[in-house]
Amino acid sequence: MAYVIRFINNLKNRKNRLSGILTVDELNEAFKSLCLIAQQQSFSVEYKILRNNKQLNSKSKILNLSPYIDEDKLLRVGGRLDTSNYSYDKIHPILLDSSHHLCKLLFRYEHIRNMHAGPQLLLATIRQTVWPIRGRLLARSTVRNCVRCRRVQGNTLLPKMGKLPSQRITPDFPFKSVGTDMAGPFYIVNRKGRGARLMKCYLCLFICLRFKCLHLEAVSDLSKDAFIMTLHRFVSRRGKPAEIYSDNGRNFVGAARELSKFTDTQNIALTEFTAQQNIKFNFTPSYSPHFGGIWEAGVKSAKYHIKRVMGNSHLTFEEILTLFAQVEAILNSRPLCPLSTSPDDFLFLSPGHFLIGRPLNALPARALENEKEPQLKRYARLEQIRQHFWLRWQKEYICELQIRTKWKTNKAKLKVGDLVLISEDSLPPLCWSTGRVTRLYPGPDGIPRVADVQTTVGCYRRPLVRLCPLLDDEDTELKNLDSSTGGVC
Repeated sequence: MAYVIRFINNLKNRKNRLSGILTVDELNEAFKSLCLIAQQQSFSVEYKILRNNKQLNSKSKILNLSPYIDEDKLLRVGGRLDTSNYSYDKIHPILLDSSHHLCKLLFRYEHIRNMHAGPQLLLATIRQTVWPIRGRLLARSTVRNCVRCRRVQGNTLLPKMGKLPSQRITPDFPFKSVGTDMAGPFYIVNRKGRGARLMKCYLCLFICLRFKCLHLEAVSDLSKDAFIMTLHRFVSRRGKPAEIYSDNGRNFVGAARELSKFTDTQNIALTEFTAQQNIKFNFTPSYSPHFGGIWEAGVKSAKYHIKRVMGNSHLTFEEILTLFAQVEAILNSRPLCPLSTSPDDFLFLSPGHFLIGRPLNALPARALENEKEPQLKRYARLEQIRQHFWLRWQKEYICELQIRTKWKTNKAKLKVGDLVLISEDSLPPLCWSTGRVTRLYPGPDGIPRVADVQTTVGCYRRPLVRLCPLLDDEDTELKNLDSSTGGVC
């Protein structure tokens, strides 16, 4: 615009032409010319009324600023600071509408010039010379849509909390559907006395998805063979589960591959019944611990007691086995749901109630809730007590699972083709890989929580909580502004 004004001036004054770099006066004059065009597009009605020296309408959006037209034909804020010793531009800043393209360019320029200032500082800097209508919304939108600021913040997506799977809410035997995870390392000594050497051991946790019953095992290392032996010990004590859920750890994947290979090679010798009893492994996506929140919470509870008891001491392998068993008993005695307020209710529902009353290969018994207790035999009375716990679990515990404690709304608005950053714990946000979404995987409720991202290295499958969107559409609040006040210079 400054060069255009100079060109016009040189055509009018051929004997006194301007040349060289642009001066400050030329740049200021160009800026005022652009502001005049923007005001005539955004405040066309108010501008005409003030030019005719008439009173603005009471519903005008700039009436509270007492606007007037100065000698340069610009709309300025009248305000209440006339008696102050500030500069003229600060007392009477130029009026602009935040929906206009010129105002958006000005905010982007000041945001970068002030080293990516935040919304508050950006708005304060702009108001030194220009008063933007709805400027706070535009300041927030400018900072939010800045790619560099978004990379540094590294805010990932938060989809709405998903619905509970059937394994969490359908009554069945304990440990039929199991989640597993590893924790540690814990440092132990190889023997007592002098010359003992420090070693590592790990905690392997099995948790029943229905009743939150826990089973803790000590593991010497994180190898596939160690986990398979741990799984054998668990099955021998708790019975064979129908399915196991775990994260994508290499030891779990290796155990699943070896078991499936054994099933394939021995398929001829297996009967139809044993084929139906094979353990099915289900793996969550990589880098998504929130997909297994129930066993992650179990690990947290177990480590809470273990760390407070162990402290900095180093136990032997037998001692840490005993400690894990005691912690398991404590966690299996915790209440499953809030206690009743009735003073006559002395018994709370715990995971331990579902671990007694049947052998590992027992069959479900007939319903006995409505039978009279004196008419039942001893075994039937025990079965009635066990079924009473199941009934309380359905009435008390299942109702507590209705509430979403977090991720109550779907804040993950992602589409195929969006540019995203892949979050990595070991790297700062500026070093995260950039990729483009190629596919979304919606859940049963239609909300996607996993996506395929194509990068320069390859295609990765990641949960949405590990993706940080780089570019968004324009701010929805600014979209809802009056479109008639917009325009492009």
